[in-house]
Amino acid sequence: MNAAAPGPLLRAGASAEAVAEAAARLAAGGLVAFPTETVYGLGARADDAAAVAAIYAAKGRPADHPLIVHVAEPEEAAAFTRDWPPLAQRLAKAFWPGPLTLILPRRPGLAEAAAGGQDSLGLRCPDHPVARALLRAAAARGVPGVAAPSANRFGRISPTRAAHVLDEFAGLGPEALLVLDGGDCAVGIESTIIDLSRGRPVLLRPGMLGADAVAAVAGEAVQPPDAAAPRASGTLEQHYAPRARVQLMSRAQLQAALDALSPGGPAPAVYARAGLALPAELPGLRMPAEAAAAAQALFADLRRLDAGHPPAIWVETPPDHAEWAGVRDRLRRAAA
Repeated sequence: MNAAAPGPLLRAGASAEAVAEAAARLAAGGLVAFPTETVYGLGARADDAAAVAAIYAAKGRPADHPLIVHVAEPEEAAAFTRDWPPLAQRLAKAFWPGPLTLILPRRPGLAEAAAGGQDSLGLRCPDHPVARALLRAAAARGVPGVAAPSANRFGRISPTRAAHVLDEFAGLGPEALLVLDGGDCAVGIESTIIDLSRGRPVLLRPGMLGADAVAAVAGEAVQPPDAAAPRASGTLEQHYAPRARVQLMSRAQLQAALDALSPGGPAPAVYARAGLALPAELPGLRMPAEAAAAAQALFADLRRLDAGHPPAIWVETPPDHAEWAGVRDRLRRAAA
């Protein structure tokens, strides 16, 4: 009997040796999974089309679905653009490093594969010490930026722990993927995406950085997406999904569905805030009452519920408040 193939190589991300090893891999065109404050990313050097193609292949991601390029400093982001307007500078100064992605006109000849063939490109500076150390070490080896979507199979639940990445890519050997373990992600859902490629701020994906905060710095309202908006990471209608079917319900609908369950029948898993009467035998988890805590826990909790192989996951729809917009967005796409 043949031994099982080894999985990805795991390293403690806080060590200088691990960061140097990961940066060398990136410089050589290899793949590295690393933590950010939002989720773990699957990274390759953004200026190498073959390296970026390896991201798409590992994830099973369509090649026209763009990636986000991560850099350590705003000036490194500006180098990828043909126009770095004053609005981009103001937003970068206010919110970078942090969970904000800016879509800007792409400099011709740079990162075309990472942009999914578009003439715009998503850029951000992550706020995680391991990510920042890795980006600086890679830049010192000639890597201008690291293209990195979430480190999971395409369309599935995003990873917020190194263990999630290992589960997603168990079939990739240590020669194919190195994973830096930086602990649990503090924000827990992906960055807010603001399109600036057409001269005005447009919200393409909500996150935990709210549109009102962006508008206050921009000095103008943030517009909703329109038909002419560029494609952006994580904005397909169906995304972030567990294997079990997700159903979003109001509290009243969820309680009525629970009351109507037949004893001994298929048992869904339940994800709801406190105050709902759950049958004792039903698998379930409590959704945190505060939006920031709910975002931080969301993907890990969905993975825990999905691990029990329920036929469905019934989720109480989060409050219709601005601070919950990112969580509602991820759950709506998971249920699509």
